[in-house]
Amino acid sequence: MTDATDVSDRLDGRVAIVSGSGRGIGSATARHLCRLGARVAVTDRDGDAARAVAAELVDAGHQALGLTCDVSDGASVAEAVDATARHFGGIDLLDHNAAWTDFRTDLGAEDVDLATWDKVLATNATGGLLLVRSVLPLMRARGGGSIVLISSGSASIGEHRRVAYGVSKAAVEQLMRHVATRYGRDGIRCNAVAPGFILTDTAARGVSETGRARLAEQNPLGRLGTPEDIAHAVGFLLSDRASFINGQVLRVDGGLIVSPRLAGAD
Repeated sequence: MTDATDVSDRLDGRVAIVSGSGRGIGSATARHLCRLGARVAVTDRDGDAARAVAAELVDAGHQALGLTCDVSDGASVAEAVDATARHFGGIDLLDHNAAWTDFRTDLGAEDVDLATWDKVLATNATGGLLLVRSVLPLMRARGGGSIVLISSGSASIGEHRRVAYGVSKAAVEQLMRHVATRYGRDGIRCNAVAPGFILTDTAARGVSETGRARLAEQNPLGRLGTPEDIAHAVGFLLSDRASFINGQVLRVDGGLIVSPRLAGAD
C-alpha cells in the first residue's frame, strides 16, 4: 500500500491538454494546472484567445502552448493532440472543458432548434469523445493518465429549457463512466466535474445582476461559484491524490443541487 504521505497533488512534468481554455473556467484551469507544475496545451476554437492565455503563462515562467482546436471537428482535434504530443513529448492529462449552447434557441423538446441541438451535441458530447479517443493511445504509451470531463448540474435535474444542453451533459457523464470502466486496467482514470452556476464573464453578461443575486441567495453557501472553484477540483482529480477515484461525478455547486430552493435566474 502506498504511504499517503508520499502522494502529492503536484503535477510536475506532466503534460495536460485543456479544451475550451481561452477564457472562463478553461483558462482558470490551465493556469491552475501550470501552477501545479504541469506543461499545458491551451486549446480553444478561438485560437487567438488560446495563444494569449498561453503567452501569459509562458511569461510567468510556465510551459504552455496555445492551439486552435474546434472539438466538434475530428481533424482539428487530431491536429491539436498531435501538436501537443510533438511539442511536449506525450500527453498525461486531459480536461474537456469546451462547451456551447444558445439560450435563445435551446428550448423545450417541442421548440428546440434542431441546428442548435446538433451543434450542442457535437461540441459537448461528440467533442469529448473525439478528444478521449485521440489521447487514449498516448496515455497508454505513457503507462496511464487521468481524464476529467466537465459536466453540469443540468445532467441530473429537470429543466424547462436547455434540453440539448442537459442531454449533452448527461452524455458526457456516460462517456466518463465508459472510459473509467473500459480503460482503468490501462492505468487511465476518468472522472467528471459538475459545476453549478459559475460566475464567468459569459455568465455575468447573460444573467442580470438581480438574477445573480437571487442565485447566490438560493445557494446553501450564499455565494456563486468561481472559475477557480472548478479549476481546483479538476487539479485534484487529475493528481495522484485522487488515484483511487475513478468513474465519479464530483459536484462543485455549493450544495445547490440538493437544495429545495433550486430555481432559475432572470
